[in-house]
Amino acid sequence: MSTRAKSNASNQPAPEGIEKRAGSVNSSAGDAPAQVEIQLRAYCIHVERGGRHGCDLDDWLQAERELTEEHPAGPSGNDGAR
Repeated sequence: MSTRAKSNASNQPAPEGIEKRAGSVNSSAGDAPAQVEIQLRAYCIHVERGGRHGCDLDDWLQAERELTEEHPAGPSGNDGAR
């Protein structure tokens, strides 16, 4: 492994730091979560699982579920889809 690869790997932010920064990316109230929010949460889930490869779809779907629960549709349940 090259020195450059080692230094990049050690500069990975901790998931807690990523989630704190993701708070500033939140979409407006009542909207579906933004793709960047899902990406960040899925990455955090990946790290929490120990970085195990091959679970990316599961991590993404779990992140979508968690964030969708935080961003419910409006009071009528209408999400604006036609």
